[in-house]
Amino acid sequence: MIHYLDPNPTGAPAVLFIHGLGADSTSWAFQFPPLIKAGMRPIAVDVPGFGKSPYDGQGWGISRMAKLIAGLLDELQTGPLIICGLSMGGTIAQQLLLDFPHFARKAILVSTFTVLRPGTLSAGLYFARRLLLVHTVGLKYQAPVVANHVFPAPEEAQFRQELIDRITSADPRAYRAAMRSLGLFDSHKRLPEIKIPVLVITGDQDKTVSPSRQKLLADGITGAHQIIITGAGHGVSVQKPGEFNQHMMEFLLS
Repeated sequence: MIHYLDPNPTGAPAVLFIHGLGADSTSWAFQFPPLIKAGMRPIAVDVPGFGKSPYDGQGWGISRMAKLIAGLLDELQTGPLIICGLSMGGTIAQQLLLDFPHFARKAILVSTFTVLRPGTLSAGLYFARRLLLVHTVGLKYQAPVVANHVFPAPEEAQFRQELIDRITSADPRAYRAAMRSLGLFDSHKRLPEIKIPVLVITGDQDKTVSPSRQKLLADGITGAHQIIITGAGHGVSVQKPGEFNQHMMEFLLS
């Protein structure tokens, strides 16, 4: 069972939101108001193992998560929709575009990648530290490391605490498996199969997935366009919601 938020079920078209690692459907709350105002139907899922969606222990992988979400879309009978995913959610979104292309009319890929390769020594050490923590002392100790990395500014204290709360409530089995799946994810050979309009949104201060790594994703998809938002990091959709929403709506209404 996949839990989801559906605040405007009579709207159209539908816009599917898929959150990042450790987050949940509520992380897209800033994006709901402009979509509802425009008469659209935002649907934000909790990926199994996160938020209110339980993990069944039957194997957590990006392809399987995409298949499960595709099953939910079949149940909801949304028809072709816009797919928006951030970081981990962006990899699941890509898998949906590749394996279930009939669902997608447009896509927004945020703070995500086609292949995850740290561009600097510090980035490599960050991922290594996370892997060590999650496989030894657990999510309780991993959570503040991630939250401080994603939301480093003093004024982002609320975002940090919310992310810590979400990470510590995740299923540890799903979180560990998701980290491994992200490290193995590689869509670059299949990107030319994506034929719909795609917008890549990047924070220029992203220290988790570098802007240059995100550019490789945009460059691999024919016609894709990358938008850089100044002063934002990996959590660009909550750090700069006004600018994010402006670009989102311009893309959706074009």
